[in-house]
Amino acid sequence: MQTSTRDRIVVAAAHLLQRQGYVGTGIKQIAAESQATLGSIYHFFPGGKEAVAVAAIRYSCDEFTAVLREALESADGPAEAVLSCCRDLATGLRESGWIDGCPVTAAALETLGTDSEIQRACAEALNGWERLVRDKLLRSGFPAEEARELATTVISAIEGAEVTSQVNRSEEPLLAAGRQLARLVRSYEVDGAEGVTGPSPTAAPAKG
Repeated sequence: MQTSTRDRIVVAAAHLLQRQGYVGTGIKQIAAESQATLGSIYHFFPGGKEAVAVAAIRYSCDEFTAVLREALESADGPAEAVLSCCRDLATGLRESGWIDGCPVTAAALETLGTDSEIQRACAEALNGWERLVRDKLLRSGFPAEEARELATTVISAIEGAEVTSQVNRSEEPLLAAGRQLARLVRSYEVDGAEGVTGPSPTAAPAKG
């Protein structure tokens, strides 16, 4: 199946952002990696490097959204889903040689303090992932406010753990985050029609 020139540019840019960040990625390198001319890049992306990066971030967002949605839909409960997602991310990161991290996080950190399309694209990605987790929690009986805060905690912890795994070249930070997040989610007790009643300080921690 042939890939369009525009798609090759976006995919190449996404991979480069994963491995060397926004600042470290040049427009000429994107052209070389995608086997496209500079003229083609500016034809599809008149805004240049920033426009390509925004498209690459949205592409990467869609990729992780698919992974997260599959984990959330295939698991029986939200705790198992979060743990499964962390395990999948840890495996993928190890198999990449610890270089294929999250391009959304990388681009967001490098453009902090700017009111740019990149920052907006990163915010959209993170907020979208939080909504997926929140919706899973809501379907599992969690009250709206607790579902929202837990979803923010889950995505924030996963993103941070992924960076830590890269730095340490180890799956353990992601796996540990998955286990602890699963315990946190399980600590909220479901009480029939009343829904989730909140964390139980006396409940024994579940094994991840």
